[in-house]
Formats: sequence, C-alpha cells, structure tokens
Amino acid sequence: GAGWFRIYAEIVMPQVKPALAAVAIFSFLDTWNDFFEPLVFLRDPTLHTLAISLHYYSSAATGFTQPDMTVMMAGATLIMLPPLLLFFFTQRIFIQGVVVSGLKG
Repeated sequence: GAGWFRIYAEIVMPQVKPALAAVAIFSFLDTWNDFFEPLVFLRDPTLHTLAISLHYYSSAATGFTQPDMTVMMAGATLIMLPPLLLFFFTQRIFIQGVVVSGLKG
C-alpha cells in the first residue's frame, strides 16, 4: 500500500545512503587534490588553489633560492587538514559505504 515516494524514502534510501556518502567523500577528495585542471584553466593567480600556490612558492616564485621549509610544511599541513577532518567526522559512513559497495566473491 505504499506509494512510490514512500518506497523510495523508506526502502531504497537506507540501502543506498552509505554508498552515496562514499561517492560524495571520494568526489570531494578528488576535487580537493586536483592539481592539473586548475593549473591549466586558471590564469589569474588570485584564483589559484592552495596546492598550486604552494607549488609556486616552492619553485618559480623563489627565483632559484631555497624556500623556507617551515613555511612549506605549514602550508602542506593546512592543505591536508580539511580532508583529514572530513575523514574523521565521516569515518563510520565511509567504511560502511566501502564495505557495502564492494564486490563479493
């Protein structure tokens, strides 16, 4: 006696939620770690991502001088924090989604 919406909301969504959460987490990490596409498409240095800015600081912007490694490590830590926090807060959903979506056999 349930309608299409109730079947979708109470049967389909609870089964699909962990897999959708895993896909969302993987999509965020893929976008966050993307280096090449922003490097090609963004010409304005004010729009560069953190990874590109850190790369420019380490190589081209220094003019053949050794960059300050403490600043480099602090930048790398700041770049790493959002994905790490995302994983800590969504760890249970992430693991469940990977287990549910895995192949058996």
